[in-house]
Formats: sequence, C-alpha cells, structure tokens
Amino acid sequence: MIPLRFFRFIASSVAANPIKTNFKSEIKELNIDRKDFGHDFHWGVATASYQIEGAWNTDGKGESIWDRFTVNPKNVKDRTNGQVATDFYNRYESDLVLLKDLNFENFRFSFSWPRILPDGTGKVNEKGIDFYNRMIDKCLELGIEPWAMLYHWDLPQKLEDLGGWTNRDIIGWFSEYADLCTRMFGDRIQHWMVLNEPASFTTLGYLSGMHAPQKGGIAKFLAAVHHASLCQAEGGRIIRENVKESHIGTTFSCAYTEPQKRSGRYQRASERLDVMLNRLFIEPSLGMGYPYKELPFIRKIDQFIQPEDVENLKFDFDFIGIQNYFRVTSRPSLIPLIWANRVKPSANAEVTAMGWEVSPEGIYDIIMQFAKYGVKEIIVTENGAAFHDHLKKNGKIHDRQRIHFYQRYLQNVLRAKNDGAPVTGYFAWTFIDNFEWDEGTRPRFGLVYNDFKTQERIVKDSGFWFQQLLNKF
Repeated sequence: MIPLRFFRFIASSVAANPIKTNFKSEIKELNIDRKDFGHDFHWGVATASYQIEGAWNTDGKGESIWDRFTVNPKNVKDRTNGQVATDFYNRYESDLVLLKDLNFENFRFSFSWPRILPDGTGKVNEKGIDFYNRMIDKCLELGIEPWAMLYHWDLPQKLEDLGGWTNRDIIGWFSEYADLCTRMFGDRIQHWMVLNEPASFTTLGYLSGMHAPQKGGIAKFLAAVHHASLCQAEGGRIIRENVKESHIGTTFSCAYTEPQKRSGRYQRASERLDVMLNRLFIEPSLGMGYPYKELPFIRKIDQFIQPEDVENLKFDFDFIGIQNYFRVTSRPSLIPLIWANRVKPSANAEVTAMGWEVSPEGIYDIIMQFAKYGVKEIIVTENGAAFHDHLKKNGKIHDRQRIHFYQRYLQNVLRAKNDGAPVTGYFAWTFIDNFEWDEGTRPRFGLVYNDFKTQERIVKDSGFWFQQLLNKF
C-alpha cells in the first residue's frame, strides 16, 4: 500500500464461514465480467509479512526496523504495532482456505528477511525456512499460486545498524538473501518480485524520517535510492539464474500526476512530482539512467555511482507491478525540499477513510503512461481502498463503497487493456484488515474484516462480491 505520509511529504504541504451472496446485478450494472479480462488474466490478493504475520520474536526471528520503530507507540497513530498483526504466522492454513473459498487463485506475500536471516546475513533460521515451506505447500495443495516478494520493508535491524540502504554493502547482503530464498523456494514458486515500492521506503525512511528507520537528509536518500536500484536489478538476475522458467517483476508505487493549471510553472511542478512518484526507479532499470533533467538535484546521486553501475542498474523484467490508489493534482511549492504541493480534494469529492480522492480514471492514465515504456507486461500488484467499515449486529459488513470502488477501478483496468496496454493481472489490496505501518490498525483495506482482539475473520460484502466475480467460466 502507498503510505499516506509518502504523499504528505513529497506531494503535499499536504475465520468466517462464507455465505454465498448474489452480486450479479451490480456486476451487470457496471459491465464487469471476468471473461472480458481473458482466461490467462491473474486475479489475486496482496499482503506483506510485517503487516500480517505477527510472531515478531518467535522461533528465532530477528528484529526488523519496523519492530524497532513501533516499540515507540508515538510513532504509530493509534499506538498499535505489528507484533501480533493478524497472526497469519499461526493462522495461515485457515486463512488460505478462506482465500480459496473466495475464488482467488493467486496469493502475493512477502518473505520476512529477519525471519529467514535474523542478523541479515550469515546463519540461517531453519524455523523461518520451515514456516515458508509449510505456507507455500499449503497454497499449492489448495490450488493457489504463490507470488513471492523478496523485500517489503522489514529490513533486519542488524543491517540498519550498519547503515541499511545507505551502505553500499547492502548489495552483497541483499544478494545473499535473494540467493537463499530462490534456492530454498524456487522449485515451487514461479512468480517473483524484487522490491515493493522503493520510492516509498527510500523517501519515508531516509529522506523525511517519517518511517522506519527514521533517517533523514538528501545524501542518505540518494544513497538509498541508488543502492535500492542496484539491488532491484541484481535481485532480478539472481532469480533468473536460480529459478527455471521464472516470471520476474518488481513493483512501484505510482500515481498519475496532473497540474492544477495548464501554465508552464504548474506543468513543470507536475513533471518534477512525476519523477519522484513514477519515474525514479523504472527508468534506470530500462537503461535510461536517472531522470536528472526535470529534477536536477538528483544529479547529486553521481557521487554514489561507480563505473560498473551503469550496466548493473539494468534488468529486463518480465513484468512491472504498478500500485495505484488515486491520482495527484498538484501546484508549485515555495518550500525547497517539496517539489510540488498536492491539491487537496474538493469538499464534495468522494474520498476514502485515508482522505484519498476516489479517481478511477487515474489507474487508466498511469497504466497507459507505463505502457509507453514498452514493458512486456503490466500487473496491477496493489489497488484497493480503506473505508469506515461497521460490523453490524447480525455479524455482517456491508461495505458498498468498497464494492463500487473496485467496480470502477476494474473498469478502467479493462479499458487500458482493451486500448493496448499489456495488462495481465490484478491484485487487490488487501486480503484481511492488517497493520498499516504508521497508521496502525485503524485503516481497514481488507476484503475480510479482522477483529484484532479475537482474530476472528468475517468476510465483508466486497469479499463476497469478488467471490461471485471470480466464479469459474
């Protein structure tokens, strides 16, 4: 999920038993039909290890930067943490059965680096390996295809103590970790992703300091950007080497940007914002280098570039994952470290519980923008919405707003596909209400409601809507 604070900083001064429910009328109303997307289209849900697993210090797991960050309750809006989260570590079997019952065939998860390598490198935690082996095997037993993310933000704290993403040695640390994961699990996993939203974790973790590991400054940010870009490509090469017939991608937080006015000053501000949100990591991987022109301060990244890096930044990914929730309208900023101000939604605009404007056409625009790069495949690896879900006395959650959100966004995904974009899949964010980073457990993005006190799962109407949509054809 794209964190709210990402846009506040760089774009703003700113277990249940499913009951079969009939949503055919709504599907027909907005002309959403699975058949229109094609037989080979990938439908799934996306999750992240720190946000769902819990078991933060169980069975030999090491400390992550998010374990350290959330020890201080002041860092999280509702003073919660991910130490238990949705307890997926202990409940994965019933959760995966529930996922299958909702007719999803693909499950995107991430490995917890410190669960596998508690110190980040060196000694392997066999109990961590065993957990992922059991979970992967359960997916396959149920006919669910596992999609693995190597890094979704939970860096081992031991590596952060050595500089984390600002230390060039992370290329070697990450390579060791990627090599281990692909050797251990590559016989059963075909679909791999390298990094989740590098623009988010580098900006919020190493520029603004709003997220773990709470570092700040231009130099730290640019070092982290360059090293993450190198790891992004190197991770792809390791997967290709170790996993036969692998399907390799990486994912980017992205939002279509447009100026509030059509004047040159507003247009230039929007272009600078586009660099930070959408272009900073994909263009080096395509051999285009860093986008210095629109945002000249990035030229300072040259101090971290070694001669061999020019080639090592490149990797020919099989697919690009885009993670989109809304579009951004912007205006120029007078603050030097903020490249454009995000214009707040109008008073009568439809917004989510995060304050994000619902703008389905934005996902069409950003897909078409990425399609212009000529990438082989585009997969929407995250899209969803938080709303103020209310558990009724009858034990149901009637989240009609979320259903309507998915209907309209999926319409625009299909529109992009029909207009020639190579869109091959869609993953909803997220399966179960989880721990949403510095926002805590308050925002509910799930298709399944989670009671964080009892860990009871209750399928929302939106989950039943997908169940109906994804019926076999």
